[in-house]
Amino acid sequence: MIEDAYRAPWDKMSLSTLMSIWRARDLEEWAHSPERYRSFAEKVLAQGEPLLAYDVVNEALTRWPDDVRLLQLQGFALARSGATERANAALEKLRQTGQTDEETLGMLARTYKDLALRAESITAREKSFRRAGEIYVQAYESTGGYWSGINAATMSLLIGEPKRAMDLARKVQTQCQKALSGTRNDQYWLLAALGEAALILRERTEAEKWYERASKHGARRFADLNSSRRNARLILQHWKQDATGIENYLAVPPVIVFSGHMIDGPDRLAPRFPASLESAVAKAVCDNIDKLKPGFGFASAACGSDIVFLEAMLDAGAEVSIVLPYNKEEFIHDSVDFLPDSNWRGRFERVVERAAQCLTASTQKLEFGTVSYDFGNELLLGLATIYARRLETALIPLAVWDGICGDGPGGTASAVQNWRARGYTPEIIDLTDIASTVMRVSRADGVESTTSSRAKVFNGFSSRIVAILFADAVGFSKLTEYEVPRFVQHFLGAIAQLGEQFRENIIAKNTWGDGLYFVFSDIELAGKFALQLADLIASTRWEEKGLRGGLTLRIALHAGPVYEFQDPITGNRTYSGSHVSRAARIEPITPPGQVYASEDFAALAAARGADSFTCDYVGQTPLAKGYGTLPTYHVGWRSGAACL
Repeated sequence: MIEDAYRAPWDKMSLSTLMSIWRARDLEEWAHSPERYRSFAEKVLAQGEPLLAYDVVNEALTRWPDDVRLLQLQGFALARSGATERANAALEKLRQTGQTDEETLGMLARTYKDLALRAESITAREKSFRRAGEIYVQAYESTGGYWSGINAATMSLLIGEPKRAMDLARKVQTQCQKALSGTRNDQYWLLAALGEAALILRERTEAEKWYERASKHGARRFADLNSSRRNARLILQHWKQDATGIENYLAVPPVIVFSGHMIDGPDRLAPRFPASLESAVAKAVCDNIDKLKPGFGFASAACGSDIVFLEAMLDAGAEVSIVLPYNKEEFIHDSVDFLPDSNWRGRFERVVERAAQCLTASTQKLEFGTVSYDFGNELLLGLATIYARRLETALIPLAVWDGICGDGPGGTASAVQNWRARGYTPEIIDLTDIASTVMRVSRADGVESTTSSRAKVFNGFSSRIVAILFADAVGFSKLTEYEVPRFVQHFLGAIAQLGEQFRENIIAKNTWGDGLYFVFSDIELAGKFALQLADLIASTRWEEKGLRGGLTLRIALHAGPVYEFQDPITGNRTYSGSHVSRAARIEPITPPGQVYASEDFAALAAARGADSFTCDYVGQTPLAKGYGTLPTYHVGWRSGAACL
């Protein structure tokens, strides 16, 4: 439960419109008052986009660093993004400065509730629930706010104090019903509080009535619906009741990650998706969207299935995010505008313009192999996974596929294979069935296009997706000549010993004085190595090794497609490409002692099911030497995983 909803000029706007406004904002115009930032961040938070809200608030805090509401929203955005510990610390700091209003205390209590839900032991869970309850009660007793009151009631129930919970629920019921009759403004949180109070009082039918009304007021406020649903689930679990009916009213629509075949080019030897099948494929896509009722879609934007899917999603009122495997101009040439007298280029531009976001996986396409497409597919899956986790909703892979291997790795067949390997059961629109129904086209045998760029090879070069680590020793430049040999022996020696534990997955490594460079074949092991490395450096008493205290590392992680080849000078197998340069630019912006990662690394970790660490959003961070900004993440151990 959070504060009463606000009113803003953009209150009815879609997320894609809001993101477009943010990208096109006039900094001078926005600089006049923090209220524009506050209300914008609140709207974005309600729609389930805490990462954008965090960026909005952070920009505002550079101008108004002591604005209490902005600091509250910063903590709230962190909490909703899953960065629970950071949110808790930020809000505790705000409370310690004397902010004991309902907003600060309520948001702080929410972080303790989240910590309880992540706790690995019953004792830790109950302790955090109890702390959350204490803070909610404090907020309710000092302010009388209904939303802190209903949360206090729920927490009382969960820590085994049902009488107190029911007493509080009845007080909130009376309070909300009175407020409801006196307002025509947004009523979502009043109605949701009445539903929650009824659940606590075991009035199931009454609760469903209130939640049904709340859902009508909360349309498209997916994060708010999810917040209400989480509390409802906790109460129903406590009473050992089925949550199905309530879930229907507070449902957050699923996320679809999509892949599909392109329209056949004029040089294709065996037909697979001729233009004559487009209307039938479009109908099948629309039928699946009608059946699945998604709210969000992640896809590329090649001519054919991708654009058909994006258009259908947008027409259905869903939000879409587009990931291009490499730069827009080259992608259009390769995958959009290659059919004479077609309108695919215009359709591409329209879906990109209407998308909530359009990301580019790589600045350039790797010349050899299909790894750029593989990386794009993995990035799509990872970003969709993160989005679905954040809203606690289903992730559904959907493909327009002919059921065979096709033109090689990196296409739809590879995406489907990867989804299945990750445990998903994708929805398949069978292109062969459609073809046989519409035009009696026989199943193609995977014949390649005569000009397929994916068949290119180059002697001695290959490409693959890897994880890259750069690290720099903070304080090295201050070492005396006496300390340098000890640094090599003890500091670098300790890192070398740790590296031996990961030697099967370290495929390249190097040092430059105080700089470290590692390439890993496995994303999760790269993250574990980085965190163990940070722990090793932080826990060692370097004074006992003849070195000054305070030595530490900045550690940066990235993942992406690279060239693999034999270095003609060193004779070693090595890796290069634009993604190596991108990884190197993250290290200088990493705080000493911390591990930072790119969004690509976080997404691939999610796509591949890495569960030993978390990636918490840090924000759009300016890169060194004027290379723009990069969305960065703080990497930390997941509870109980450090010893794995």
